[in-house]
Amino acid sequence: MKHVISVLMENAPGALSRVVGLFSARGYNIETLTVAPTEDSTLSRLTLVTMGSDDVIEQITKHLNRLIDVIKVVDLTEGAHLERELMLIKVRAVGKEREEMKRMADIFRGRIIDVTDKAYTIELTGNQEKVQAFIDALDRSAILETVRTGVSGIGRGERILKL
Repeated sequence: MKHVISVLMENAPGALSRVVGLFSARGYNIETLTVAPTEDSTLSRLTLVTMGSDDVIEQITKHLNRLIDVIKVVDLTEGAHLERELMLIKVRAVGKEREEMKRMADIFRGRIIDVTDKAYTIELTGNQEKVQAFIDALDRSAILETVRTGVSGIGRGERILKL
């Protein structure tokens, strides 16, 4: 089962490598990983997606909590939460393909953010399923380049990850 784990940690050199090293040392895979400073520049929020049973996720959470740089760990999938991913995708857009690519971007509520005579760059945000559905809807030969941020997540309502 997919789990979205959010970690509040010190914004210090080596903190991210210790988290990633923990996963690597124990043979756990990280599907996506995003990390950035919070409103407090001394803290970073790391959001990662991993797969595993509830027992495996419990072990991961316990190991993460033991790391010195980690302040708090929350499995967002245990409750109501929101997820978003950003994708930038460059697609071939020549001749009649131009209108088709514009129509596809509109259907998925994407935005064309760069236009050349041969390509469009489209910005698309949504959950992982929406982003993947957009890719699947395109002809593979039309895709020139794809960049995805990975999942960012936050608990709904009063559920927060803060000191």
